[in-house]
Amino acid sequence: MGVKLALPNKGRLQEPAIRLLEDAGIGAVDKEARQLFARTKDPEIELVFVRAQDIPSLVVKGAADLGITGYDLVRESGSNVAELLDLGFGGAKLVVAAHEKTSIRSAKDIKAGAKVATEFPNLATKYFAKRKVKVELVRVSGAAEITPFVGVADLIVDLTSTGTTLKTHGLRIVDELFETSARLIANRKSLRAKREKIGEITTALNSVVRARGRKLVLMNVPESKLAAIKRVMPGMAGPTVSRVEAAKPMLAVQAVVDADKVYEVVQKAKKAGARDILVMPIERILP
Repeated sequence: MGVKLALPNKGRLQEPAIRLLEDAGIGAVDKEARQLFARTKDPEIELVFVRAQDIPSLVVKGAADLGITGYDLVRESGSNVAELLDLGFGGAKLVVAAHEKTSIRSAKDIKAGAKVATEFPNLATKYFAKRKVKVELVRVSGAAEITPFVGVADLIVDLTSTGTTLKTHGLRIVDELFETSARLIANRKSLRAKREKIGEITTALNSVVRARGRKLVLMNVPESKLAAIKRVMPGMAGPTVSRVEAAKPMLAVQAVVDADKVYEVVQKAKKAGARDILVMPIERILP
């Protein structure tokens, strides 16, 4: 039974989503720039390219079985979809920001009647309703950060990843709503009807996500130094040890290490007596 997967047709999530599918062995085989549909390396999986903000509604209606889109867009749509995976890219925060020249420094300083520019009217409405502050929403389709500068709005509710764009436009963050990233979502009926195939896709994508940011560290260790090496080699379930055919008792040790800890682990291992150390990339990690 075939599965239709909706992907963003443009924007910051498109390329990482396409690359994820390629790394998982599912990549498109006939995708062209303006093409709405594409086959994949798996004949049972078809891709459909639409606006990222439309993906939650397409999935909830069953026009697509699966979708890759931002968590912020899922929440904004209010669609009752199943969230299967946090895909680990497209990270950002949805924030409330005000111009630095105003007296607004926190959410408590926001007064009734303030104009708020946003691409997220539903989330913004819920945010201010919860705080019992009546505001005037100004809906925009992009570049919300310029609206306070040109006098269209007093505040914005928008995504930011580094905060650089906000600072460039003289804005300060006064509150954070939540963090977002790309998610794999599913139609709940499809999840039941096509459980096996959707399970295969989820496992394939998750194997790539789990491998990102990790390295395989291999080394030769004198048998007498094994206990010391074990103390510095984290691994997913502890290091793997095997015997090396050598003149002196020698062991081969390998472990999966978080990329940001590789330098520390390697230095400690060398001091503990390890040698012939190799650090290798990992493409996929399957449970």
